[in-house]
Amino acid sequence: MIQVEVAYARPDRQEIVPVNVPEGTTALEAAKLSGISDIFPEIDPDMIDMGVFGKVIKDPAAHELREGDRVELYRPLKIDPKQARLNRAKKKGQAQ
Repeated sequence: MIQVEVAYARPDRQEIVPVNVPEGTTALEAAKLSGISDIFPEIDPDMIDMGVFGKVIKDPAAHELREGDRVELYRPLKIDPKQARLNRAKKKGQAQ
């Protein structure tokens, strides 16, 4: 068995759930075993983007975890980062 963590954060709340899993467990399996979707019902582990220590995983169902890994579940972006920068630049230009 290895110990990993599964983390999810909203603006109002965050949780890091420690989970003991068999060696060879994938990120997707750990997310399901952690019960994080019981805490945050809006999470669908099969559809949500995941990463390990801030690095995005392309295929969570195939990514095997190692001792001490932290699986992070990512909320979808509300606005494209490029568009957000453009909006801020426009707003700053109007303020002057």
